[in-house]
Amino acid sequence: VWSLGEGQPPEELDKPENTQRSTLLIEKPQSGSITVGGDITFVAKVEAKDLLRKPTIKWFKGKWMDLASKTGKHLQLKETFDRFTKVHTFEMQIIKAKENYGGNYRCEVTYKDKFDSCSFDLEVIEVRETSQAIDIRSAFKRRLCYYHAYKYSSLTIHLFIFLSLSEGQEDAGELDFSGLLKHREVKPEETVPEEDVWELLKSAAPQDYEKIAFTYGITDLRGMLKRLKRIKKEEKKSEAFAKKLDPAYQVDKGGRIKFVVDLADPTVDLKWYKNGQEIRPTPKKHIQLIVNLLRYIFEHKGTQRILIINNCTLADDAAYQVSAGDEKCTTELFVKELPVTITKELEDVKTTVNERIELECEVSEADAQVKWLKNGVEIPRAIRSRFRFKSEGAKHILIIDDAMREDSGVYSLMATGGSTESRVQVDLKPLKVIQDLADQTVRLGKPVSLHCEISPGNVPGRWYKNAQLIQSSDRITIIHRARNHRLEIQNSTVDDEGDYTFVPEGYSVSLSAKVHIIVLFHIISDPPKIHLDSLNFPENTVTVIAGNKLRLEVPISGEPTPRVVWMKGERVIMDTGSRVRAESFPDHSTFTIDIAEREDNGNYKIMLQNEAGEDSAQIRIKVVDVPDPPAAPTVPEVGGDWCSMLWDPPHYDGGSPILGYFIERKKKQSSRWMRLNFDLNKENAFEPKKMIEGVPYEVRVFAVNAIGVSKPSEPSKAFIPLAVTSEPTMLAVDGVTDTTVTMKWRPPDMIGAAGLDGYVVEYCFEGKDEWIVANEEMTEKTKYTISGLPTGEKIFVRVKAMNAAGASEPRMHPHPILVKEVIEHPKIRVPRHLKQTYIRKVGEVVNLVIPFQGRPRAKVSWTKETKPVDPTQVSIRNSETDSIIFIRKAERKHSGKYEMMVQVENYTDKATIDIQIVDRPGPPQHVKIADVWGETVELEWTPPKDNGNAPITGYTIQKADKKTMEWFTILEHYHRNFIAITELVIGNEYYFRIYAENMCGLSECATVTKDSALILKQGLNYKNPDYKDFDFTEPPKFTHPLVNTIAVAGYNATLNCSVRANPRPKVIWYKNKMAIIDDARYRMFSNQGVCTLEIRKPSPYDGGTYSCKAINDLGEAEVNCKLEVKGGFTFYELMQRGVPLHLIDKYMNDTKNSEPEKK
Repeated sequence: VWSLGEGQPPEELDKPENTQRSTLLIEKPQSGSITVGGDITFVAKVEAKDLLRKPTIKWFKGKWMDLASKTGKHLQLKETFDRFTKVHTFEMQIIKAKENYGGNYRCEVTYKDKFDSCSFDLEVIEVRETSQAIDIRSAFKRRLCYYHAYKYSSLTIHLFIFLSLSEGQEDAGELDFSGLLKHREVKPEETVPEEDVWELLKSAAPQDYEKIAFTYGITDLRGMLKRLKRIKKEEKKSEAFAKKLDPAYQVDKGGRIKFVVDLADPTVDLKWYKNGQEIRPTPKKHIQLIVNLLRYIFEHKGTQRILIINNCTLADDAAYQVSAGDEKCTTELFVKELPVTITKELEDVKTTVNERIELECEVSEADAQVKWLKNGVEIPRAIRSRFRFKSEGAKHILIIDDAMREDSGVYSLMATGGSTESRVQVDLKPLKVIQDLADQTVRLGKPVSLHCEISPGNVPGRWYKNAQLIQSSDRITIIHRARNHRLEIQNSTVDDEGDYTFVPEGYSVSLSAKVHIIVLFHIISDPPKIHLDSLNFPENTVTVIAGNKLRLEVPISGEPTPRVVWMKGERVIMDTGSRVRAESFPDHSTFTIDIAEREDNGNYKIMLQNEAGEDSAQIRIKVVDVPDPPAAPTVPEVGGDWCSMLWDPPHYDGGSPILGYFIERKKKQSSRWMRLNFDLNKENAFEPKKMIEGVPYEVRVFAVNAIGVSKPSEPSKAFIPLAVTSEPTMLAVDGVTDTTVTMKWRPPDMIGAAGLDGYVVEYCFEGKDEWIVANEEMTEKTKYTISGLPTGEKIFVRVKAMNAAGASEPRMHPHPILVKEVIEHPKIRVPRHLKQTYIRKVGEVVNLVIPFQGRPRAKVSWTKETKPVDPTQVSIRNSETDSIIFIRKAERKHSGKYEMMVQVENYTDKATIDIQIVDRPGPPQHVKIADVWGETVELEWTPPKDNGNAPITGYTIQKADKKTMEWFTILEHYHRNFIAITELVIGNEYYFRIYAENMCGLSECATVTKDSALILKQGLNYKNPDYKDFDFTEPPKFTHPLVNTIAVAGYNATLNCSVRANPRPKVIWYKNKMAIIDDARYRMFSNQGVCTLEIRKPSPYDGGTYSCKAINDLGEAEVNCKLEVKGGFTFYELMQRGVPLHLIDKYMNDTKNSEPEKK
């Protein structure tokens, strides 16, 4: 079932939304929920404007379950393409969902080097048969309704009937024994005060569930807990985390990954876990500490807490968890192992027996896991194996110390990213015969001695008589000493006569000699005779099925009883054989094959011999068997859902003609073969159909004869059914010149799993049938220019779409195209926004594109105020279809009317572009106080001399008291050149200034009135008294001293004090009487006499005596305090802060010494 491998249920997995920026998906699948038996569809959309072929999409459930192989009646995957909007739509539809379909799903989209993914959840809710208002106490109460005993004779029958309403009363009403039971009155149940038991259960702890059930009479505790678990829990907003971890992360092996959480409360205690084990460095040794810190780095940035893992390995592929107080959030890290490739190939080896063999190669990664194979079979790494394996970093070596001939073969090393192989050939050392065997003639009863000498001397050998192996016995002795080999036979008999052969082991050379036994007397006897006619075998041929037993009894005669020898070729068949043997009797000889094998085929010879003569006969034994498997089939051609396959007949037909073949196929990733034909296929070719496009397949063949079905052939090489695309669409002429024709088209409507590799453009001259390929290499663009055409000719053009399956049907232009350029009158198409004055500010970029039409060879010229445009001031770039006017940094002098003229032969067209570069205006002129009366002042001024090349839109008027000279705005966006300012304070004297304003903003400076306006009270002449100026100067004096402070390591600390002085004093901070100057760890502030020193993330090293000194011309003052930093920094963090090594060692020693004191 495709739901096996499901992830964590949605209600148990708290996953934030995927906030990563998408590179391919324009619409992502959204999480959803359905009831059991319902249908749901998830949709993903990919924009294909910049894609030449269809992207690849995969749907996963859980971690790695690919849903492509799980399609069926409950899961369907669909894809469509809208050629107008250029959008691929991929759908995953779940039909009649089950409870175990819920979980986490993932959608991955790839296109060349681009990748995008999205995770979403599916919640499957079980249909509730009862409403939420059901009485929990009655729903989950089991009742023992009746118990009655019936006695019949000595047999007692006990009936128990339980009615359970906890699980929807599935079996209610099927069986009814109420008529057999004794009626009893039902006692009325005691009324219990109404109370919402569900709310009690929701708020109660799990250990209190049983107590609540007992209190309210609920006996079906298991059913109650199941129903309580299905109630949807309200999601609570996290109190500790402002932003949690993403659901999953992926990183390449050896890469770097960063986990980031944002805390709502930065003071909460934070811990990181990996597979439930806390991640923390163990500061036992400095070296180990540095290694741990380089692997795991902890960072604090404001409220963010960051865990960085460097040089990720497969051991880092785990579940990670971060806890902040009582809250936790989890994620998973997937470490993708990069393929290990072969950097140095194995080399072929040719050597001799007893030599040392070393096979060496190198891979791309040190200490990588590899496999050594011999002839395709993995070499076991046993303790006492003849093979030794050696690994030195990226180098892998296979060693064979004492090579034997059996070590010859193909050795290969297999890594995850490739393999390499080497052919090893172990030959024997050349054999030298020093003394050959000699023929001998021996009298009956005398000993026989055969001797030979060969080199090398350590080569064993075997002795044969008449091709039959000779074994040592009491009468026969075999001796091997160094290079000498000897065979000695005591008391020779007539049976010892024959051809003797010595064969050195491992060599094709053999030494032969004949031994003749002389008999000194002759007995008159009857010559031997073989009676094959009585067996009635046609042509003396016996047929047997492989695996069956064969027994032949051949009648013989002769006096004395002849000696019987059965032979196959030069091999003598003994009577002591286990499977094939021959037995002799006075009147017949028996030949037996217990289990017939294919190798038993051939002609067998029976020979009789006695003193009167000899006789022989031939018997042919034919063993029939199932045929050999055919050769691996080849797939020369594939289509969208079909392929054609060919194969060769088996080398051996089993002794019976081949009747036909069975064909099977399977998906490459599957292990289940499916038979394609149930009637024998007589030919050596077949065409499988109804395959899924884009899925790799393999096929194999069985041969069938009258005996049975052969073993399957080797599978074919994997092939993928791929269909050619549909023909390109909307083929049209884009342009014609005297020698070229430009065509454009749209991609095919149906592309298929093979994608789209490019297009081939062909043309044919009118009246001819030969199509000429215009582009030697496929073009990926949907536009192509055919060049080198003769002027005045007419051509037909067609376009084919190409992919791995071949060329599509061509799309042909319906009409012939005349190769001759048509004059097109020039026409300038001024954009709408340029038909009005184009306004830009000084310093901005001016980049205007004006398209035009006109062929052939349109000439474009620009003028400004009837003069050619200066190329050093304005850049002009022209193409065949538009002209661009570009000013990198606009200035006022670039303003004006630009005239563009396009000329095609004697035809012209003109257009005017008005460009206005504006700047901020100058200040108003002649600002003066016209009159003063009461609390009112009248001002007058004239417009600015420079309006910034834009109309003045208003003025801003400000006033300032003569005592403070602080300016306050009275009025903004004022349009007139005079104003009466009212409600001024009597007794104050004012100055006024005015800014001019246009569309760029206020003028850079304002014009201030030369005279001031004194507001006097009418009717009184007040004379200001003369006062003696007060001396406010004083030396520095601290009004608030520094306070001794205890800080926590890793969290910013501040020291504050306040000082009073006039003139303003210079403040200097000291640490241990050393001035703090240009140190990035410290920040100093001074505002309104409050002096602050901020120490960023202090360590115990930052503890000490801090001083603040204030100095001015009248004196100086100083205050001190002590800072103690609790909690230490690690060796690595002190090195990052730039602390000298001798101070780090001192600090680390002090820390170690202080720990026992504290204990």
